[in-house]
Amino acid sequence: MNLFVTGIGTGVGKTMISAILARALDADYWKPVQAGFDEGTDSEWVASMLAGTDSVIHPETYRLKLPASPHIAARQEGIEISLEKICASIPVINRNLIIEGAGGLLVPLNGSEFVADLVKALGAKLILVSRNYLGSINHSLLTARVCREMNLPVIGWIFNDQYLDYEDEIVRWSNLPKIATVPYTETKNGKFIATQAATLQEQLKALL
Repeated sequence: MNLFVTGIGTGVGKTMISAILARALDADYWKPVQAGFDEGTDSEWVASMLAGTDSVIHPETYRLKLPASPHIAARQEGIEISLEKICASIPVINRNLIIEGAGGLLVPLNGSEFVADLVKALGAKLILVSRNYLGSINHSLLTARVCREMNLPVIGWIFNDQYLDYEDEIVRWSNLPKIATVPYTETKNGKFIATQAATLQEQLKALL
């Protein structure tokens, strides 16, 4: 199964959640569009977190230097991101694949298509990542509305960071189920990833 991980915005923990999912499901990992790599790529970070496992980290279809919206980063390099090219380069494997998006669902990939369009084009199931911060209710519910309007196949929410009561309210207002909550940590390392994966493994497998 192909599982697409998106967030309610940038910096909400998609990459960490993707690593946890890959570890829990013994899955491969693929981030088709990487924008910015001066401080390393998300694929490199996930690879370090999954060292010693059977998970394969597949290369990006687009690896763009500028840390900006993908359509802007691509424009600077004189190219245009093609959903057809991304779909043609999806890894063909006999196991689960975790696909990490760029930013949120309405991040532009080119002049007319967004991350949400890529989810549909890939035919992937969608996991939504929300992080607890002031404003995350609004961002979460806007994300849920896009999912409804575009008829995206959402499995549910994974909440990241410290638990607050409004997680339950986001679930109720969005009418989308909660998969799990990942606690806040100062130390995002392989041990933390493995511990969270073990905690969520049976629950995730039951959902799939």
